[in-house]
Amino acid sequence: MTSAHARADRFATALRTLEETGDSAQLRELFGPHPELLRPQVVTSDDEATDVARFWERYRSPFSTISTEFVRVAESGDRGELEWVSRGTLANGRAIEYSGVSLLNFDDQDRIRRFATYFDTAAFLRPEKTPRT
Repeated sequence: MTSAHARADRFATALRTLEETGDSAQLRELFGPHPELLRPQVVTSDDEATDVARFWERYRSPFSTISTEFVRVAESGDRGELEWVSRGTLANGRAIEYSGVSLLNFDDQDRIRRFATYFDTAAFLRPEKTPRT
């Protein structure tokens, strides 16, 4: 018996691998040729908008550690949605927690043809806490 959201589950598993190891190979395999990749808070060139490896390298680079918990996963037809909370440590050592949603559109071979993610960017802008004296 297959999961009602097997394609989205495969994505979640591949993202966890990237977060734990830094290796995006498993994620890259899930995408079709020339997918549309969208993170509205990040300005990308037209070439970068379809470069899966670069997209995921840019995602992973601000963190020394990161772990995503998927709190809701759903699929219907050619669409998948994942609501999540990510927790980790930025490269500067500051702890971070933020939440968001990722939207997937699949092609007729179950590969991702469009990926869009939206999240609370304010978590990245909060100043580091200073110790009380």
